[in-house]
Amino acid sequence: MKKYWWIAALVVAVDQLSKLLMQSVSEPIVLLPGIFQLRYAQNTGMAFSMLSGQPWLLAALSVLLVAGGWLIMRKHRLGPVSKVGAMLVLGGAVGNLIDRLLRGYVVDMFEVLFVRFAVFNVADSALCVGCGLIALTLIAFPDDWREKA
Repeated sequence: MKKYWWIAALVVAVDQLSKLLMQSVSEPIVLLPGIFQLRYAQNTGMAFSMLSGQPWLLAALSVLLVAGGWLIMRKHRLGPVSKVGAMLVLGGAVGNLIDRLLRGYVVDMFEVLFVRFAVFNVADSALCVGCGLIALTLIAFPDDWREKA
């Protein structure tokens, strides 16, 4: 796993840099008219603003997610795709945890315009892609999740 830690670190760095840059944006920046824009938003909840106004509960849940992921990685001998997925999840969880602890909310900025969808950020994207990779390996490559001897 040690050679994969850079993935989590890169996710945290890009996530925090993008959030820092977005704080100075006062008006939405349309990148693809009618499809996609950048818009600064503060989310005091989690996905789709669930549990809004509970930053310490959400921070505790993030810590549990990171600890649980670490325990799973310690118990199982993961294949390379699973390791990448795990590092994406770890980086995403840490990126949003930093926001919750320092700001009391998560900075979001990516907005899809052609459907009603939540505004999200780099950490959220890494979490979703990482979970997708893990799900893929659980289904397609179950041997990637064999327990360590």
